[in-house]
Amino acid sequence: MESENVIIHVRFAPNAAVVEIGDRPTELSPQDWFFFLSENAGNTYQPLSGGRGVFRLTRQDVDALKAKSVPSVA
Repeated sequence: MESENVIIHVRFAPNAAVVEIGDRPTELSPQDWFFFLSENAGNTYQPLSGGRGVFRLTRQDVDALKAKSVPSVA
């Protein structure tokens, strides 16, 4: 069984702040989600021209990172 590949697009403002980022948990700001992905999946990041970049992950990895980024309330 093949795993689904996911590309998370990031768009930056001229001051390097994250304006938009895909697959973001609602509990995190765009900047916080970018920092979290950079710390936990930075080796999958590819910078692009025009203030953009992408993280290339599998769907399983994205789901696991989302679960890890937001602590559940028990």
